Amino acid sequence: MKQTTLKKLMISAFAVALSTGVARAADAVTFMIDWLPAGDKAAVYYGVEKGIFADAGLDVTVAIGRGSSDVVTKLATGAADVGTGGLSALLQAVAAEDAPVKALMPIYTKQPDAIFTTSDSGIETLKDVAGKKLATATFSSSNVSWPLVLQANGIDPASVEVLKVDPGALAPMLATGQVDGTINWLTVAPAYMAPLKEVGKTFKAVPWSEYGYEGYGLSLFTSDRMISERPDVLKRLVAAYQKATLAAIDDAAGAAAALKAMVPEVDEQVAQEQWEASIPLMVNEITEADGMGVFKPELLNASWGWVAKAQGYPLDKLDPTTAVAADF
Repeated sequence: MKQTTLKKLMISAFAVALSTGVARAADAVTFMIDWLPAGDKAAVYYGVEKGIFADAGLDVTVAIGRGSSDVVTKLATGAADVGTGGLSALLQAVAAEDAPVKALMPIYTKQPDAIFTTSDSGIETLKDVAGKKLATATFSSSNVSWPLVLQANGIDPASVEVLKVDPGALAPMLATGQVDGTINWLTVAPAYMAPLKEVGKTFKAVPWSEYGYEGYGLSLFTSDRMISERPDVLKRLVAAYQKATLAAIDDAAGAAAALKAMVPEVDEQVAQEQWEASIPLMVNEITEADGMGVFKPELLNASWGWVAKAQGYPLDKLDPTTAVAADF
């Protein structure tokens, strides 16, 4: 996938946005990631370590959330200024309770959900999961959409046995043959390689995005209050975050090193592999056509459609474009 063209199109915008942060006191920003520090979160750490946020006049502190819904709540209550999370969680919160939070830009333009399995499991396509036993993390956001994806592909959800377990048990259960597959995000695939290799098994992923599960995934959020009171800070933050992301895509080893520098307990090699596994979700045919950081109505509607089905809402309960702050 070409990245040069995308960068050239964005570089002038970065220069203008970032220049507004020069020669002024740094603005403090609390940036909340949606889960524990790992390679897929490397962009914000890269931005801090490489001085990209500082060059934009921003003093960024990274905080840790406990899931996308937690990030939405913390933004709404002012405990954080910006954050990352699955767009579906934001759309659900806005539809259900008119949460004062907006999406600033998509990070993943493809959904990250997938079936992890092995080459000898008999699972080659999504339809092959019928009659199989899978495991998923008890509180995974994927669990809500899972039966809908099956139904959309003519598969009876009751034909698949799904065990809900602790996230740490998923890889060992697959490696030992206790299950035929697991439900995961593609970004954590590197953590499965070593356990499977130890028992002589070959890893295979079946992405849901190849079976009609379209829409935006991980996105950048902020609060209505932040938009109203600190719009200039947000513009610089979004531009700097995009710049950090593009730079980290070109420097995966540096991205992992930046994360390691700020979170010493992280395995640097695994972090690099996790970041590399995230890149196809950020740079693909969608971003090549639409540009990075752009919400398109068609994919927004697709994202909302899955949420509406999962929650039993009529489609007209929410216009998803109202949950996006397009100016940033």
